[in-house]
Amino acid sequence: MKDRHSSFLAMEKSSSLLEAMVDLSANMVPLWVAVLIGLFVGWIWKPRWVSLLFLGVRGRHRLVWTSPPGLGVRRFWIALTASVTAFQMLKECWLKFKAWKWPQTQSPEGIEERERPLQATDSGAVNLARLAVGNEDLRDLHRRYYYKDGGLPWELMMERSIPGMTYQAWRREPQELKGPTEYRSLTIFEDAAPEMVKDFYWDDEFRSNWDDMIIYMKSLESCAETGAEIAHWVRKFPFFCSDREYLIGRRIFESGGMYFCITKGVPYSKVPRQKRPRRVDVYASSWIVRAVESPQTGQLTACEVTFFHSEDMGIQRDIAKLGVRQGMWNCVRKMEPGFRKYMVHRKASATLSFSASMAQLVTRVPPSCFNESDMTAWKDEGNEGAQRNNQNGKGWKWIVVGGAVVLACGLDKGIVGKILVFGLARRLSKLGRRL
Repeated sequence: MKDRHSSFLAMEKSSSLLEAMVDLSANMVPLWVAVLIGLFVGWIWKPRWVSLLFLGVRGRHRLVWTSPPGLGVRRFWIALTASVTAFQMLKECWLKFKAWKWPQTQSPEGIEERERPLQATDSGAVNLARLAVGNEDLRDLHRRYYYKDGGLPWELMMERSIPGMTYQAWRREPQELKGPTEYRSLTIFEDAAPEMVKDFYWDDEFRSNWDDMIIYMKSLESCAETGAEIAHWVRKFPFFCSDREYLIGRRIFESGGMYFCITKGVPYSKVPRQKRPRRVDVYASSWIVRAVESPQTGQLTACEVTFFHSEDMGIQRDIAKLGVRQGMWNCVRKMEPGFRKYMVHRKASATLSFSASMAQLVTRVPPSCFNESDMTAWKDEGNEGAQRNNQNGKGWKWIVVGGAVVLACGLDKGIVGKILVFGLARRLSKLGRRL
């Protein structure tokens, strides 16, 4: 009786163990299916050099196992040559992978335009910082703000809010995929003045308190009349990417209570290009700051910042979009506490930093200048100075020609008169060159 009972218990244990194994196998089926699908997809999308390596190694091993029996030295030699061949193939694949770069997204015309240095006048009196940002950049930013640039529709990325700040972000691809992905965001700060927000974004000396990606910044050239500036930035990237270097031209315009803050990448030959950090040539980052009604009080106590950004970081487009999407809010949410600290810092400090003092020098533009009919009539102050110099030179040339004609008509037509006319014309032309 006891034997029957023990055998029954053994059968029950074995059946329960079998059921457990079946249940475990059934639960593992989706995992194994996913693994097999991943292996299949990965093998389909494998690089070409993997197939070559696999065939080469498999062929060598087939030689070892199918060769007729002989001395051990022969088998050892075949195995050694197979390993050496595989090592050479791996080395060649690594060198090709190391030298490979992502394809450029810009056209050759755009590359030539970026490499062209800023041109000053013949006398060299015009500041390069003053020429970096002009009325064309202001016109382009104004059109983007009012959706008149003719670009593709914007795609909503995210909507976030924290106490004291709300944030929305969009993105779109450029026309015919010529250029990097474009981003647009709308940030509203509560209890904030537009002048303070403008200075907050412009103050490089304070930026390290809320933007941990900036590891180096320096002002290279500046214009004391317009506040235009050329700055040198180095931005920290993740460990698997090299840091990025920026040469930025920037300037602030004001029209109708709105601040147009424009920054863009500019060529600057005084800073040579290096292998590391990698220089970003295509860079455009601008924002418009204005006062708006607060949703809480209904008064103009809030500040709206409309931000436009695009840059070619040298990373594949889809990977760059994924990285921006994942890291965007982590960077943006630091702005609100950083801005409150900046307000306290400004109240406690009696002097402004260099960047904040440059932010006080804005170019005033009447709102009528943004009309299509009046845009061509308005000229930037920096370009106006260069054109004024050219016009002065042309005026002296006309004086020289007119004086020579008058003398030729008034003097005798003899050889002495001709010599006198040409000698006086030469002196007048030299005087015009000096002036």
